[in-house]
Amino acid sequence: MKKIYRAAIFDMDGTLTDTLADLYDSVNEMLIHYNFPRRTLDEVRQFVGNGARKLMLRSLPAEKISDENFVDEALNFYNDCYARNCLKKVRPYAGVMKLLATLEAKKIPLGICTNKQHFAAVAIAEKILAPIKFSAVSGDESGRPRKPDPTRALEIAKNFGVAAADVAYFGDTAVDIQTALNAGFLAIGVTWGFRPRNELVESGAEIIIDTPQEIFSKIDFDKLEKI
Repeated sequence: MKKIYRAAIFDMDGTLTDTLADLYDSVNEMLIHYNFPRRTLDEVRQFVGNGARKLMLRSLPAEKISDENFVDEALNFYNDCYARNCLKKVRPYAGVMKLLATLEAKKIPLGICTNKQHFAAVAIAEKILAPIKFSAVSGDESGRPRKPDPTRALEIAKNFGVAAADVAYFGDTAVDIQTALNAGFLAIGVTWGFRPRNELVESGAEIIIDTPQEIFSKIDFDKLEKI
């Protein structure tokens, strides 16, 4: 009997939405402000995935990252930049809206668990991914653990009333796969995002998907019947 999954939780950047251009613009706006060398698009692509502070540590010149006060200052400046930019160029990946609409029609609870700043995750979910309604959006907030810690993802599953083993988690990086495995979810790697297929394979992805259209040929979803 084929396994049935009762909920779907997604990473955001590189999974649901192509946010790279806005991230790139915001990083370089910060670097230009401090007269530091700009970063390339490919560099920013590799730097994202572990939260905004880690993005700063990877983007700033090496001689600046030991100064925690300066890193805090640069991070605050970057956050202000990204707050202005986060909805400018972002777009859903091809096929994502149809995938989400199909899951929604099946009454599958939908969640987002991302290391993106919480304010930006909520804004993108509400403005860019509308009219899809996510039952939970969890982004990076002060004092809360970042992925691959599974705490926030497991809280979403608990609030859905769905066992971890019945949750499919989708992401495009090793951090996402590790999060899913740490939570006991089905770990699904998507190849249309920010990282290459081999990273997903090496991190232990249980299923790898090349297009959103493939998902229903590889994974069965059905709503949890309430007793």
